[in-house]
Amino acid sequence: MNLSTPVEKLFMVGPTYARRLKKLGIQTAEDLLYHFPFRHIDYSLIWPIKKIQPGEIVSVKGKVISMNNEYTSRGKKIQKAKVGDQSGEMEAVWFNQPFLVKTIRPEMKINLSGKADWFGPRLVLISPEYEIEKKEKTIHTGRLVPVYHETSGLSSKWLRSRIAPLLSQLLPKIKDFLPPKVKKNNDFIDLSAAIEQIHFPRNEKELIKAKNRLGFDELFLIQMAALIRKRHWQKKSLAFKLAVDQEKILTFLNQLPFELTQAQKRSTREILADLGKDQPMNRLLEGDVGSGKTVVAALAIYVAFLNRAQAALMAPTEILAVQHYHTLNQLLKPLGVKIELLTGSQRKKVKNFDLTVGTHALIHKRAQFSNLGLAIIDEQHRFGVGQRAKLIQKGKTPHILTMTATPIPRTITLTLYGDLDLSVIDELPPGRQKVKTWVVPPQKRDRAYTWIHSQIKNTPHQAFIICPLIEESTHETLTSVRAATSEHRRLQKEVFPDLKLGLLHGKMKGKEKEKILAAFKKGRLDILVATPVVEVGIDIPTATIMMIEGAERFGLAQLHQLRGRVGRSSDQSYCLVFTEIQGKKIIKRLKALEKTNLGMEVAEIDLQLRGPGEIYGTKQHGFFDLKIASFADLELIKKTKKTALGLIKDSPRLEKYPLLKTKLERYTIKAVQPN
Repeated sequence: MNLSTPVEKLFMVGPTYARRLKKLGIQTAEDLLYHFPFRHIDYSLIWPIKKIQPGEIVSVKGKVISMNNEYTSRGKKIQKAKVGDQSGEMEAVWFNQPFLVKTIRPEMKINLSGKADWFGPRLVLISPEYEIEKKEKTIHTGRLVPVYHETSGLSSKWLRSRIAPLLSQLLPKIKDFLPPKVKKNNDFIDLSAAIEQIHFPRNEKELIKAKNRLGFDELFLIQMAALIRKRHWQKKSLAFKLAVDQEKILTFLNQLPFELTQAQKRSTREILADLGKDQPMNRLLEGDVGSGKTVVAALAIYVAFLNRAQAALMAPTEILAVQHYHTLNQLLKPLGVKIELLTGSQRKKVKNFDLTVGTHALIHKRAQFSNLGLAIIDEQHRFGVGQRAKLIQKGKTPHILTMTATPIPRTITLTLYGDLDLSVIDELPPGRQKVKTWVVPPQKRDRAYTWIHSQIKNTPHQAFIICPLIEESTHETLTSVRAATSEHRRLQKEVFPDLKLGLLHGKMKGKEKEKILAAFKKGRLDILVATPVVEVGIDIPTATIMMIEGAERFGLAQLHQLRGRVGRSSDQSYCLVFTEIQGKKIIKRLKALEKTNLGMEVAEIDLQLRGPGEIYGTKQHGFFDLKIASFADLELIKKTKKTALGLIKDSPRLEKYPLLKTKLERYTIKAVQPN
């Protein structure tokens, strides 16, 4: 057996448990070792029975005096074990586990860990963890006991029972990739010791040492991978250099019906400087919804056009691609730029163009590039690494500009996007008002409907109503979640019978979506009921109200992006946030939206409250997840980056650190699939 052994070949696992483990991302023995506990229960206090008090969480070591099944008046079984030590006797009680009478038998030495409480007139241990005393160390009782992320049919107890024997067999085969000088400078324990102590620490001190080492490893490997990607990119030869004609750029800017903000001007200068270099640009342009990223991108496309180079803009959804197509046509078509649109719903092939705008259909053979000089990728975290690479390969090595309206915390930008240069548009165009945001309690729903009606009836204003689901769910936990199709029918019939409502969701065909959006843009619809498909790419200045149902199902950053669909003119706009679940944590999180309209601040709050896996709305987007470290830990991020830079400087190809080099060759971050 080795680290790459499939889990189904491990002792007491087999194909059934292997399928369950796969749901947790565990497919090999190494994966199982790296399935770290997210907390530990402190059962280390072993107490004489006579001294135990009600409410205490304790462990007991004793001998089983008796073990019986008893029936309640309703026919349910209760299991009672009487256990004694030198100080006295005590009962342990379990419910509906009749098999225990065959497992726990009189005269056995047993360890019990759990909470002491009253059961009738007697003080007992209620449903304690139990472990028959053997020569091996205990793993379920009498110590700091690990608790793991579980799935149906896989308990923490089962996981402990499989991980414990693996440690003794596989830890000697783990090679520590961290250079000795890094371990010495940071007072780190060896990797094998850290893995053993993260699962089964003997005390709190050991647990802290394990977390310090493994948390450092997580962020350090991300930093190293980013630096290596950056170094490889800088070595690539540019397809062809672009000359930046300042005079024509000024003419382009002067023809715009508005003046760029200072943040747009700063970002433009940074991008133009990159385009004039001999090495390919690799820059991330980050800015809030409505901050004007597309205009900055248009300027870069115009530079490529002046150099007779083609450009491509890839967006994650058809709606966003179509929106970019229309916006760029307005900006660039008068200058002679020939623009084509290519999405999944179209069957055409495109060639002889200056700019192609589209979805991931661009990476297939239907887009025929002859001289791609600039590739722009919007909402780039929604594309897999392989998909981005395919677009880039079409033009050998073009300049790359990635854009995102998704608010990304600064600490995540420093780590996951460490290979990219960063430009930030951190201000909105003048005249934009702050969107007033309210978390509305359920009892005020009818008043909210009345208010929306008064704002829209006989005015040019329009509203979005966003629902988390397309169709009503029969799943028990989702029956209270409002669905777009049924809400559209209900609202049109019962709430807004004198207004015109439209419906938009992701299962509609492209032409049907365009038809609905065109009707909404032209004011033929008063309210658009939709799923989060409108999260990005829809610009309708007359839309001034955003109502979001089931808000607890979204991350704050995604709610902020939905809110960004309104407030796109000088008219006052509003966002009404609804949730049927009135938990304190949920309400506290949602109310953060009332306090700030800045995406970066929203993202930082989201990171603190939810973690990186859900910053982008839901975990199915596959965003990288840390097990030990935190993207909020700025000091550790700085430390790992400094260490990584030092090693790269000392040995650019890592010849001095062969184990680290091997580790990084196998190291991958899961690709994010398109939306």
